[in-house]
Formats: sequence, structure tokens, C-alpha cells
Amino acid sequence: MSENRNGKRQGGIKRRDVLKAISVAPVALLPMGTALAGEKKGAGSAAAKAASGYQRKVFNEHEWETVKVLSDLIIPADESGGSASQAGVPAFIDDWLNFQGGNLKPGILGGITWLDVECNRAFGHDFVRCTTAEQKKMLDRIAYPGKAAPEDANYVAFFNDLRDLVAAGYFSSKMGLDDLHYLGNRPSNEWNGCPENVLEKIETNLKKLGVGLNVSST
Repeated sequence: MSENRNGKRQGGIKRRDVLKAISVAPVALLPMGTALAGEKKGAGSAAAKAASGYQRKVFNEHEWETVKVLSDLIIPADESGGSASQAGVPAFIDDWLNFQGGNLKPGILGGITWLDVECNRAFGHDFVRCTTAEQKKMLDRIAYPGKAAPEDANYVAFFNDLRDLVAAGYFSSKMGLDDLHYLGNRPSNEWNGCPENVLEKIETNLKKLGVGLNVSST
């Protein structure tokens, strides 16, 4: 999984940095208006759902374990911070799908079932019991729309939706905000615009995703 979602290589840009770019892009790029919008409606933050005693609403035990593995393959722990599951992302996704899943809920659940079916066919066991190499091999099949087979189109959409949810959940959690070095919600006497080097980095990362963004520091 060394390429981005459009099948183009990221070069020296790490996957976590690309997902950061998604998280600070226009609201339309994130699922259903971003995690924070859902929070205002009662969905709650990823960090809050990570608290002990969280009661699953959508996922059964097996689906829950599968989403944990998938989340950590998308955003693993590194020197920048912890993994997606450590930030409470599986609970965020479960709560989000329960609150306003719509067509997203059957797509995510169906995608998990498809992963198990295909992994059993290819490797003789469910996705969570596969080795990391086997898991990545299976995800490589659906992670890059430009390379995926036409018959896998529905599961490419599943993985894109899941990846968006993982990014939204992680970068709206305390761990993710720390990773972003988020400085919002603090009083300021003046606003001098977004620093040019930050804008350039965002635009560069979004271009690698094939997304255009017209931004201005004023």
C-alpha cells in the first residue's frame, strides 16, 4: 500500500501526512460533513467513544475486531503518534454508522463480509487471522481505484468510505489533533492568515491525491 488512493506514488510523503491533508480539506471531502459536524448532532468524539465501557451499536464482535485491524493498517502508530484504534476510531465509526449511516452502513458491513470471503478463498481464513502481508495484499486489490478490476468497484468504494471515516475519526480525536498541532479554539488579538508554507504543504499533498484546492492566506 505504498501508493495513494488514485494509484499515483506519494514519493517521500507518508500516508499519515496525506490523510492529514484530507482532514483539513474542504468539508465536502470528508464523509457527511466531517466528524465534528456529527459531534454537534450527538455522535460524539472518537476520544470519548474510546472510553472503557463503550457499548457497540452496529458491529458484532468479529466486525469490531476487523475494523480495528483495518483502522490500524490505514493509520498505524509511528513517531508522530498512536494508531487509529488507540485513538478510539473503531468506536467513532460504530457510533457514526449507528447515528446516520444511511447507505454507508450496508456498504461498510458488506465490505467486511467480502474481505472475509475473499481471504478465505485466497488464504484459508478470515481477514483478521491473515498475516499482515496477506492483509495488505488483499487491500492492495481495492485501495487504488485506477488499478482495481471493474468487478471490484463496489469494494473499492467500500475501502474509500472506510478510509475517509478512519481519517475523520482520527484527526478529530485528541491524539489526532495533537498530531495536526491544532491551534484552534484559542483567543487571538489578530489574524494574519494561514502561513504560506502551510498552504503550500496542503496544496502539494492534495495535488498528490488528485484534488484541487483554491486557497488563500487572506
